[in-house]
Amino acid sequence: MFSSLSVLPTDPILGLATLYEADQKVEKVDLGVGVYRQADGRTPIMEAVQEAYIRLAQQEASKSYISHAGWPGFTRACRNLALGTDLSNQLEGKLSVLQTPGGCGALRLGFDLIATSTPGATVWVSNPTWANHVPILEAAGLHAQSYNYYCPKTGQVDTTAMLQSLEQAEAGDIVLLHACCHNPTGADIPAEAWEALISLIEQKGLLPFIDMAYQGFGDGLEEDAGLTRKLFASLPEVLLSYSCSKNFGLYRERVGALIIKSPTVKQAEAVESNMARIARQSYSMPPAHGAALVTTVLEDQTLRTSWQRELDEMRSRITFLRKDLDTALAHYGTNDGLGNITGQNGMFSRLNLSEDQVSVLQRSYSIYMPANGRINVAGLNRENIPYVARALTSVSG
Repeated sequence: MFSSLSVLPTDPILGLATLYEADQKVEKVDLGVGVYRQADGRTPIMEAVQEAYIRLAQQEASKSYISHAGWPGFTRACRNLALGTDLSNQLEGKLSVLQTPGGCGALRLGFDLIATSTPGATVWVSNPTWANHVPILEAAGLHAQSYNYYCPKTGQVDTTAMLQSLEQAEAGDIVLLHACCHNPTGADIPAEAWEALISLIEQKGLLPFIDMAYQGFGDGLEEDAGLTRKLFASLPEVLLSYSCSKNFGLYRERVGALIIKSPTVKQAEAVESNMARIARQSYSMPPAHGAALVTTVLEDQTLRTSWQRELDEMRSRITFLRKDLDTALAHYGTNDGLGNITGQNGMFSRLNLSEDQVSVLQRSYSIYMPANGRINVAGLNRENIPYVARALTSVSG
């Protein structure tokens, strides 16, 4: 049956973790896999999540399946977090929400739904975009087209080029947008460009699909949802994939949701029924544990306050790390040439490095990052920043 299959290459990002672990050098730095880390390199369990876990262990009385829609209260809490309670309530009846196995599950469910309605549809993705976006949408039978987005010279979004690219899209095409903390560049669409983007989407009859994987890691919970909320408030149809992996630290629990706005209540009902069928044919029922933890945290004011405080601290740490790296690079006179590190948001920045330079960093300095120069800022700490800065200077000088 499987004799025709050949061994496939290792995922380029996940493979970095294996290489890093096998590296015997004492001085080595992992800037690859996109998980938040503390200064000691550990990905922590947030205090509020740990308390929710204890409560759940004491109170949970069954391991039976949960509803296809998700853990009780989760979808409401999730949509309120992403859209804000007021807008969420205003759109009551027009929102279809399903809990999914992580943000990846939400993306795949959304793309499968699009493929069910419009087989072979075109999805416009930013250049560059997260490495798994195109494989997921192509696995659903859709076609990828790229739009101009990032300017390496400024380290920011080239909004003029972005809008000009999207002028080439046709009615019914999908535009995949990063809600905040763009992966891999850290460059977000500036607020002053939102109106023009929304106007273009509306005029050309495009469908926005937002990927929100890092709410709270950019400028704050409310601020990071600004573009998403404006799109949901302004347009008749919007898709949103939501992930709790980063902002709740629940990477291995696979907690996410697909949120879709429809123009009418009747269409929303049809959308949700089709979402449920696709999910049933794929993973059948959603996992309960992670969603139960998120719901417990968001529905308890004390836990929610603790969670938000810790999330704020994580965001602040990343901001300080950006500044520290920029200062260290400035000491060698190389900060301007590598990119706009302090002007970007979230865990990622894309350094202006060639594949050869990245290869040298790995071979000679045991500094691991993807070939495109994307670094996970959370992999830095005040002890390794001087070493990283010297190494970057050596390959870029």
